[in-house]
Amino acid sequence: MSITRVNPTKRFSDAVIHNGTIHFVEVANDETQSFRGQVSQCLAQMDLTLAFAGSDKDHLLQVLIYVKNLSDVPILNELWEVWLNEGHAPSRACVQANMVLDSYLIEFVVTAAVKEH
Repeated sequence: MSITRVNPTKRFSDAVIHNGTIHFVEVANDETQSFRGQVSQCLAQMDLTLAFAGSDKDHLLQVLIYVKNLSDVPILNELWEVWLNEGHAPSRACVQANMVLDSYLIEFVVTAAVKEH
């Protein structure tokens, strides 16, 4: 059984693909953006990472979302519900967390199935 590590470093890989499942984390590439901007960036980045692995948002299995401020969750939910296709919601948890960098306002931990060919 092979494990594919995408852009591995000493500390992390951009994604790990194993047994038909992709695991990855997204934070905004431009953390100077507002919360809305960071969420939008992360969702777009998720689309790209999923496509790279041969998957898409309809194949999400679980998403764990860390937010800096719980007061921002309504904005997250608004953007999430527009982005996600009806009937394809993954299991999801959203928790408040201190971030590694003060400028990070949100972080997504994603697990998705790779599409069968």
